[in-house]
Amino acid sequence: MSKLPSTQKYLEISEIKNDCLVLKNGNLCAVLLVSSINFALKSEDEQKAVIQSYVSFLNSLEYPLQIILHSRPFNIKPYLSYLSKIKKEQHNELLKSQTNDYIDFVKELVELGEIMTRNFYIVVSYNPLGDKKRGFFSRLTDVFSAASVVKYKTEKFEKYKENLFQRVDNVLSGLSSMGLKAAPLGTQSLVELFYNIYNPAESENQPLGEIKELRINK
Repeated sequence: MSKLPSTQKYLEISEIKNDCLVLKNGNLCAVLLVSSINFALKSEDEQKAVIQSYVSFLNSLEYPLQIILHSRPFNIKPYLSYLSKIKKEQHNELLKSQTNDYIDFVKELVELGEIMTRNFYIVVSYNPLGDKKRGFFSRLTDVFSAASVVKYKTEKFEKYKENLFQRVDNVLSGLSSMGLKAAPLGTQSLVELFYNIYNPAESENQPLGEIKELRINK
């Protein structure tokens, strides 16, 4: 029986290091988890202010961004486990029966309502090879040698990371002007994010451990 190729083979990510994604083409990326606002509940003047801030934010950018919405069914299992534990600890039969009815109600509500959780992310990238003054043949050479570029020396990596997070600070400032809160994901959170995305079923039953405890099979 032939062994199926690992998911890693199809990912553009070379490694996750020091709160950064290092892509196979040599780019560095930071991922921001961003809050949301209820635009419909705002007054007309507030809505106009948000739109104007968003336009100003986009016009201020000199580099591309990715805005990602990640939706998945709401995982109610931890809450149901918590309720089941409470039910077992109840000595009053009436309270135990009411707790059981409440558990059934929550299950039915989630199933019928198809409740989803939604997370918003912004990916900020930095291309160390992106000097606009470089010629076509120089860029073409970089494309074919991209595999060797991703193995940065520590000094270069820290310099590129510093440049990347200067962009991150600018993006955070722009988001703040719209009333949005955002925070860069750390290494552990990045690993958990991609684990949950590519292993949705396993992630519910088998949470990812600490990075230092993981062993990657290539």
